[in-house]
Amino acid sequence: MRKYAVLIIVSLVAGAVYSQETRICGYGNYVFDDRVESYYSSTNYFNGVIEGGGMWGVGLEFKVHDEYGLEILYQRQDTKATVHYYDLTSVGDKNGDVDLGVNWIMACGTRYLTEKRSLEPFAGFMLGVAILDGTNPDNGNKQSATKFAWGFRLGTNVLVSERIGFRFQAQIQSATQAAGGGLYFGTGGAGVGVTTYSSMTQFVLGGGVFVRFGHPDPKPTRHP
Repeated sequence: MRKYAVLIIVSLVAGAVYSQETRICGYGNYVFDDRVESYYSSTNYFNGVIEGGGMWGVGLEFKVHDEYGLEILYQRQDTKATVHYYDLTSVGDKNGDVDLGVNWIMACGTRYLTEKRSLEPFAGFMLGVAILDGTNPDNGNKQSATKFAWGFRLGTNVLVSERIGFRFQAQIQSATQAAGGGLYFGTGGAGVGVTTYSSMTQFVLGGGVFVRFGHPDPKPTRHP
């Protein structure tokens, strides 16, 4: 995952160099349930639900242009996965609840869709990594995995003063091949346990509050 770390670092440096304005944002979101499943074969599969719940985060955004922003975003969710899994050669047929912590580290490109400074509708994409920490209470197994992640978001900023604003947004984010029987339910032995994987995709609603630094211009930008 070194190339994704390099991407985020390069984005951070580029944003700092070309920034006209910097924003620090604190987020509070709600994540909806996500169904995951993988059928590697008739004797090796799992399916279940990653439970929804709260997600908090913090972001550092650089306005590199009146209409463009670049944000480095960290989000954290602590939840559970309720899953049915089956492996004919080892664990058999079982149900389990797994403690799951998900860390999203993303570089986000944002396109602002209006020149009005008091209301800033936006759309954007996200690229980065998801770091998943899974603990199976039944056997005490703990494992971690780092996976490529991507997402999209839509929303609007509402500026209540020259320096303070609120953000409201909806986003879809996915970690590719991140939810797996090996991560959740492996017993620790080599070649033992369900080894198939499924991508996890989350729908998120929420927002946050941000503070602007630099030299924000409260007046609309007009083009000739």
